[in-house]
Amino acid sequence: MEYGDFLWNETGVPPGPITLRVDLRTQLISIFRGGHEIGTAVVLYGADAKETPVGRFPILWKGKDHRSSLYDAPMPYTLRLTGDGVSIHGSDVRWGAATHGCIGVPTEFAAKLYEQVKVGDPVSITRSAKPTAAAARR
Repeated sequence: MEYGDFLWNETGVPPGPITLRVDLRTQLISIFRGGHEIGTAVVLYGADAKETPVGRFPILWKGKDHRSSLYDAPMPYTLRLTGDGVSIHGSDVRWGAATHGCIGVPTEFAAKLYEQVKVGDPVSITRSAKPTAAAARR
């Protein structure tokens, strides 16, 4: 997958609890419904000056047409994760871009995600370990 790419396929996946997982090293977000992956996308995340936090966060708030009051920037389909504004939101996901701590996803993916999740759904943000040379040879 490349910047701006995403996959979405929920065909045959029954209703169930929603969970999100973000891996900052691989720059991927995945959405699971009832344990089945229904979508994945390449993401942007925080630059060195304003890093994206790792941990487990509930979705605190949803806003379809939100605009950042700090950066005067559109944040469509916002899913707020922290009290200080770190969110998942629609973005122009392209090489060389970063966020101010948020997780930027392709806007079309963000719209689909927004429709699936509810306040309280869990989001896990990790930074996976780089594969070792031994693991790569397997």
